[in-house]
Amino acid sequence: MTNKVKEIWTSGQVVINGWLSIPSGFSAEVMAQCGFDSITVDLQHGVQDYHSMVACLQAMGAFPVTPMVRVPWNEPGIIGKVLDAGAYGVICPMINSAEEAEALVRACKYPPRGARSNGPVRAGFRGPGGAYQATANEQTLCLPMIETRAAVENMEAILDVDGIAGVYVGPSDLGFSYGLTPKLDRDEPDIIEIFRKLLRECEQRGLYAGIHCSGPAGAKRAIDLGFKLVTLLSDIGMMASAARQWVGETRGGGGQQG
Repeated sequence: MTNKVKEIWTSGQVVINGWLSIPSGFSAEVMAQCGFDSITVDLQHGVQDYHSMVACLQAMGAFPVTPMVRVPWNEPGIIGKVLDAGAYGVICPMINSAEEAEALVRACKYPPRGARSNGPVRAGFRGPGGAYQATANEQTLCLPMIETRAAVENMEAILDVDGIAGVYVGPSDLGFSYGLTPKLDRDEPDIIEIFRKLLRECEQRGLYAGIHCSGPAGAKRAIDLGFKLVTLLSDIGMMASAARQWVGETRGGGGQQG
């Protein structure tokens, strides 16, 4: 079991992450052959359920992408199940304190570091018996989301929790918690300063920060700031954006009016 995301980070490069909200193994297969380094199945805000998530992980298996899952909440049952299904990374929303980050790590890791129950029903397919358990704690990424004012206030304590590989920023909820309009690509000076502080604190600890973006332009700005994982919107967002653009170009180019 090796994690491509960890290898990319170790090499000093940036991870380009895809995002799956559509509950379809076929759309996951399409996304997986597009060149992403990792792809995350969204169980929080997408319309995925556990069975569609498994289908997506199966579809991605034929391609050199790291499969990850954003779980709905910081709850050990679902965290263990997505890892057992083959997720190599867990992104967990609304982590606001060191205690919540510690609970996340314990749910993600086998003893002695954590309390994850042994039963990697699908994750353990590859290799001889026991091979998965021997490397899972090291190779499985645990990424708490920083997306609230409370999380910012407790930033250093969260980052000090042993076992997290980094953090994932939810810029929409983060801005929302500061009374701003929820959106992905933030440009407010106060929010940018939060990003800069987070990136400095991560670098001091050897951690990596990811962020959700709304496309290549926002991802490029995030990379320039120092983020080491950028998500290029979601499958739904990409499909809708391309469809609107092409319809607009066709109408503007003299196409038939609907």
